[in-house]
Amino acid sequence: MSEKRKQLLNVAEQLFYDYGFHGVGLKQIIKEANVATMTLYNHFSSKDRLVEESIKNRAERYWSYLNASLEKLTESPFISIVQQHGKFLRDVSPQGCMFLRAVEVYSGTDNNITQIARDHKMKVLHFFEELAISNEINDYKNFAYQFMLIIEGATSMTQVTNSTQATDHAITMTNMLLNQY
Repeated sequence: MSEKRKQLLNVAEQLFYDYGFHGVGLKQIIKEANVATMTLYNHFSSKDRLVEESIKNRAERYWSYLNASLEKLTESPFISIVQQHGKFLRDVSPQGCMFLRAVEVYSGTDNNITQIARDHKMKVLHFFEELAISNEINDYKNFAYQFMLIIEGATSMTQVTNSTQATDHAITMTNMLLNQY
């Protein structure tokens, strides 16, 4: 990926997150990315394609946080995931979930964008299922779904309280969930 494309994606992702998908125009993105108009159109044919790629960019960033949790040798990878998710909330996503916002904003108007956001959520759920299988949790589907709800709840509560408090409660709930399985 070229440096200019990466720069455009990072700026667009942050602006879409801070001001909403419809609250940001291409002129603002071009100005804040400090690129020429043609540079943007050389990389993205339209604003919707830029939104798609920005969501994919954010998903890559989220996965880098999750993968970091698995590099730590801990007693429970699920607790490490909650901690890394909390770090992602603190560092990148203190105002809620960009993927769910995309589904809300583009549902019924742009199926590509909503599908990218939904695919990310399903990929995370499947990742949790695979991790539950590798940790010998027999009812892995229900465990993964309930764990996903804890993660999603922490994301929502970060907007109400803060990422530290939401993460602490998510760790407590994850320990309770692990004790049930």
